[in-house]
Amino acid sequence: MNLGDLRENYTKGGIRIAEMNLCPFEQFEEWITVAHESSIPDANAMNLATANLQGIVTSRTVLLKGLEDKRFQFFTNYNSKKAQDLAENPNASLTFHWKELERQITIRGTVKKTCRQTSRDYFATRPYESQVGAWVSERQSKRIGVRSTLEKLDQEMRLKFPEDKTVPCPDFWGGFQLKPTYIEFWQGRQGRLHDRLRYIRHQDDWELERLSP
Repeated sequence: MNLGDLRENYTKGGIRIAEMNLCPFEQFEEWITVAHESSIPDANAMNLATANLQGIVTSRTVLLKGLEDKRFQFFTNYNSKKAQDLAENPNASLTFHWKELERQITIRGTVKKTCRQTSRDYFATRPYESQVGAWVSERQSKRIGVRSTLEKLDQEMRLKFPEDKTVPCPDFWGGFQLKPTYIEFWQGRQGRLHDRLRYIRHQDDWELERLSP
């Protein structure tokens, strides 16, 4: 397969500054709602890029689980690589890509943990299997010998936390929130003359401008 021959011709349309909401968060909610209503699987999936103090970058896909107080929320294991990176370097980037709509949103900002009650409240809404899974993956990103180790631990956790009882939120699991300083909306266009409109935060105000593709 010749990867250089793989390309798409974008034809879904464009975006104009005059049509954009002055509030980037309302514009974001509009786009993610369209993605969800277009039946795109995991429309709230986003790439989270972090870096440690040495500047080594790691990226992975996580799920956006809230937009509260103008902050983007996600939840994870506090022992994970992403959490370790964020403890050393709070700067991070989020990217949403909806191929079916030929759209992308890139967000940059700083991250900190949510309050403990927010983590507990969200954990209580998770399916039982996901709650147990959080306990099973306490040593997330650590090396294990065989998969049966996980399966055995899963059985032990199901006995410890029966389905008809409340599963407590682990101390090593919880939320993060990213406060953005940069939000860019991208729409594919023909001839690679893509539309790129970005919001830059200046204290409490946002400036909207067009970028060259």
